[in-house]
Amino acid sequence: MLGRMSQHRIGIDLGGTKIEIAVLAPDGTEALRHRVPTPAGYDATLAAIASLVRDAEAKLGLTATVGIGIPGAISPATGLVKNASSIALNGHAFDRDISAQLGREVRVENDANCFALSEATDGAGAGAAVVFGVILGTGVGGGIVVGGRLHRGPHHIAAEWGHNPLPWPHADEVPGPHCWCGQWGCLERYVAGPSLAVACDGPGAHDASGLPARAAAGEARAQQALARHVDQLARGLAVVVNFLDPDVIVLGGGLSNMDHLYAELPGRIARHVFSDVVRTPIVKNKHGDSSGVRGAAWLWPAA
Repeated sequence: MLGRMSQHRIGIDLGGTKIEIAVLAPDGTEALRHRVPTPAGYDATLAAIASLVRDAEAKLGLTATVGIGIPGAISPATGLVKNASSIALNGHAFDRDISAQLGREVRVENDANCFALSEATDGAGAGAAVVFGVILGTGVGGGIVVGGRLHRGPHHIAAEWGHNPLPWPHADEVPGPHCWCGQWGCLERYVAGPSLAVACDGPGAHDASGLPARAAAGEARAQQALARHVDQLARGLAVVVNFLDPDVIVLGGGLSNMDHLYAELPGRIARHVFSDVVRTPIVKNKHGDSSGVRGAAWLWPAA
């Protein structure tokens, strides 16, 4: 039999290939962690999540709050999932359906927002008043946390900075590549991981993880691609500083492992910011791949 509702929090990171669950104790330590492959189909996904929650609670002898991060968003207009890369979720009332499965309220949030909340709560941005969390991976996403609380906006699109135009473009950057969102020249099409790989190695390339080592070994092509990338990324983040002026910017996603970004970005950003002094820290995430699932758990703040 399960115990009464405890102060433990369950976080779930729902991805295209895996579902991960973590149970956080009240002090933020992990009491349990497990992952399973994401099944095909919407109903099977709901069943897998419900099973993970029930098994975790049975093992620990408690009933916990549940938060879930998804690669999309709940539309405030329809109440249905939109823009999810896990396409089985799109068009479904996922938050209501999983709440019904578990017999309690379940909080559902975009996975980039979960990353930002994790790092603002007990990660690299802990204690900062305004945290801008950045995802630099196969796409470009972000999240804003103010005073420990997520800022979503009325359309649930706050921090979608990757779908703004590349700022201060050079002549050879206009009009820019076509984006899957329907626009041209979106920042995501310049600074995401696959875009960086293509900029260096041409069409068909998708993995940029080896470029720093190639640049360090003296490869001119890799050096040039990284130099252009950091300049484009700095221009994009300078606009964030101009309109949000966050206390800290935390980088996540695969490209956050490129150490040169932390040395080069601050000075390059300052060239474009409308201020005489720019001291915005650019820091690496603390929790790495765990930030998504931890942020989902922190969707239930302390009472």
